[in-house]
Amino acid sequence: MRVLLAEDDAKLGRLIKHMLEKSVAQVDWVLRGDIAIDYALHSPYDVIIMDWMMPGQTGLEVCDHLRKQNYHGAILMLTAKDAVSDRVLGLDTGADDYLVKPFEFTELFARVRALSRRSGLKIKEEILQVGSLVLNRTTRSVHRGDTEIQLTAREFQVLDLLMHNSGQVVPREVILDRIWGLEANVSSNNLDAYVRLLRKKISLAEDDDVELQNIRGIGFKLEAHNVF
Repeated sequence: MRVLLAEDDAKLGRLIKHMLEKSVAQVDWVLRGDIAIDYALHSPYDVIIMDWMMPGQTGLEVCDHLRKQNYHGAILMLTAKDAVSDRVLGLDTGADDYLVKPFEFTELFARVRALSRRSGLKIKEEILQVGSLVLNRTTRSVHRGDTEIQLTAREFQVLDLLMHNSGQVVPREVILDRIWGLEANVSSNNLDAYVRLLRKKISLAEDDDVELQNIRGIGFKLEAHNVF
């Protein structure tokens, strides 16, 4: 399960992330609402856990923005506001569920599991295809035609991110942040090495209909093109 946690309380956010990861969830944690929007629109999540009051944009503003962008993922709103009118406002803005602070972690996890089951990604969203390159998130496998491509866990994550944003340039900083985290000791040169290996693994000897480009000074772009 992939979860995006948007919570500006560092102590609470760190605790929620730790507890969720112990229950076999992959968690991306951000401290600002505007950053949460960027994450949600560029990566697939089963559930977004959203604090109501955050810098950048509030949880309500983030929720409203995502729904206007036709974001269909599940959103759980966290807040200390317990008035019925506040709950109604949160749900009307696009939240799927609402949990009042302070809460028991067992209840939080139960609600996350329920939302994940309810909004379960469709098969077509589990399979990404760019040209003849096919990535299956369910089986964590990659194929070109009948040939399976063996990737490391990090290579798979990088390819997943690039394929999810196929045809668009994905900045280096975004890749480093999403895959390793901004605090990880991974340099831009390390990323270049990963991409070179990835390009070599996914490329065909001839008539290649998929191109992994290095956009100098910016990032990388994966796109399909016709082969004549």
